[in-house]
Amino acid sequence: MTRPLTQREILTELEPVAESALNRHLALAQDWHPHDYVPWNDGRNFAMLGGNDWDPGQSRLSEVAKAALVTNLLTEDNLPSYHREISANFSRDGAWGTWVGRWTAEEARHSIAIRDYLIVTRGVDPVALEQARMQHMTGGFHATDTAIATDEPGFLYSVAYVSFQELATRISHRNTAVVCADPVADRMLQRIGADENLHMIFYRTLCGAALELAPDQAMTAIDLIVRNFRMPGTGMPNFRRNGVLMAKHGIYDLRRHLLEVLHPVLRRWDIFGRTDFGPQGEQARERLGDFLDDLEQVQLPRFEEHRARALAREAAQA
Repeated sequence: MTRPLTQREILTELEPVAESALNRHLALAQDWHPHDYVPWNDGRNFAMLGGNDWDPGQSRLSEVAKAALVTNLLTEDNLPSYHREISANFSRDGAWGTWVGRWTAEEARHSIAIRDYLIVTRGVDPVALEQARMQHMTGGFHATDTAIATDEPGFLYSVAYVSFQELATRISHRNTAVVCADPVADRMLQRIGADENLHMIFYRTLCGAALELAPDQAMTAIDLIVRNFRMPGTGMPNFRRNGVLMAKHGIYDLRRHLLEVLHPVLRRWDIFGRTDFGPQGEQARERLGDFLDDLEQVQLPRFEEHRARALAREAAQA
């Protein structure tokens, strides 16, 4: 029986793949600047500088758009915690260290752009937004918020999680752009989504390589992550309320999660066509298959029936 690889061994073996994926990313990534995506002419002073403080009538955004933008922004705001988690599970040397630094720098632009857009356009209450930021960042993000702590190499769980999470975030940004009904917001969120897609490709490539290197260990990590997946915004103020609004209006819901995130990534790795798993990997794949069947045949119809009733009630009350 082959012994499991340690985290150091996995990182050492996969470093050439990381270097290749990093070089590909750098070749494809477009340089951009948050200030170019903010309508500065819409801005004016708040009361402390002689202007007027925010009131709800100043926002041109729907309640759904507000909920989505605030959720997306607070998710991006928690970058220091994400950096801590990913740097702890990746090496700080070579291509690994370069990637962690580059990814962090690129992600930081997202919160800068969204926050400046919301403040300048007075899209949401800036005081409430700042209070929510303080609360969410103080709580931070921990890997055990989105998966179960195990004794397996942390890298495998981290890289599996972000392979799905980066794609989910891209989809959330893309669909938020639609409900904003503002060409400026659309342009900004499409730009951010393009970054998220490249980040997903990097992580998906590394997780795919991990499957080739240590199939059973990687499959175990993927199974656990998928069955316990939660977005990194879990725990932020009003997350449940905002998440319900976003799901009800199709920004990010169970159908999108299953058909636009889980199925494409798992198909890319050929999870259900592989023949290189041992007993541990086969058991994990079987658990995952059962979970996906339940998601599609039981949970998804139940969710969509509930949503249809909620939208019907909302229409009747309008």
